[in-house]
Amino acid sequence: MSLYAPPQDIQTEVFARLPKELCKNANSAWADASLEGAKLDGFLEGPSFDRDGNLYIVDIPFGRIFRLDADTGEWDVVADYDGEPNGLKIHRNGTIYIADYANGIMKLDPATGTVTPHLTRAKMEGFKGCNDLVFAKDGTLYFTDQGLTGLHDPTGRVYRQHTDGQLECMIDTIPSPNGLVPDLHEGLLYIAVTRANAVWRMPLPKAGGTFKVGLFIQLSGGGGGPDGMALDAEGNLAVCHAGMGSVWLFSKLGEPLYRVRSCEGLFTTNCAYGGPDNRFIYITESNSNTILRAEMPWPGKTMYSHMD
Repeated sequence: MSLYAPPQDIQTEVFARLPKELCKNANSAWADASLEGAKLDGFLEGPSFDRDGNLYIVDIPFGRIFRLDADTGEWDVVADYDGEPNGLKIHRNGTIYIADYANGIMKLDPATGTVTPHLTRAKMEGFKGCNDLVFAKDGTLYFTDQGLTGLHDPTGRVYRQHTDGQLECMIDTIPSPNGLVPDLHEGLLYIAVTRANAVWRMPLPKAGGTFKVGLFIQLSGGGGGPDGMALDAEGNLAVCHAGMGSVWLFSKLGEPLYRVRSCEGLFTTNCAYGGPDNRFIYITESNSNTILRAEMPWPGKTMYSHMD
């Protein structure tokens, strides 16, 4: 990033913290496998806003889905099920979809809290471990299948499910695909490639197919690499850098514009735009189970209108 001027700093504040009555202080199979058996209160990820301004958050190790009232700060447990929810997005029809590492792509009815399978395998093959998902304007679903892939095993995948239900594997050579988001005009897909510390771009031609996948941003420094991402109304890309306590804002040309710094911990895992005038970015800091917030120079891209 030395080719460009240093990005300006934006400071965060703690918007919300997992309430004490919801803290588990317990073991889980997920923590046993990934964090050497540490006892956790929770591990927050996957922020996403609904049309009413409620913020949904997942809790990976304990299979919980929370709904946070952005006005009152009140937390509700919407679902508590046998799974490892990692990413969450809301379809324009109001149905909530979950990228679940253990189970695949799941659906949540927010009215009843019922979680049901949507996609558990591709043809006869099970998924490696789904990580994140995103919808295009027309309802096309994109999701990453990360598993334990990395530079040693670059076989992570990005899938696309068309609106007619057809499932397509677009690419299967990624070393740890994570967050993903289409650009402003949905002509390409940005993919966070965690273990390569990079963001790739994949063209989305109308004729279909996959070609000319390239490197968009190469990050430097420590941390675990890019995680969740979000787009603003100008087409700038917000990239959560887990382990660096930062969210980088890059222009559509890949220029570093701002660095949003965590005021809490270093594990900034995912983000979503919301709040007054959609002008704030909300960030999960997973180690401290907090939601950070910062006002941004531009509002977030509108996911869907109230007329959809």
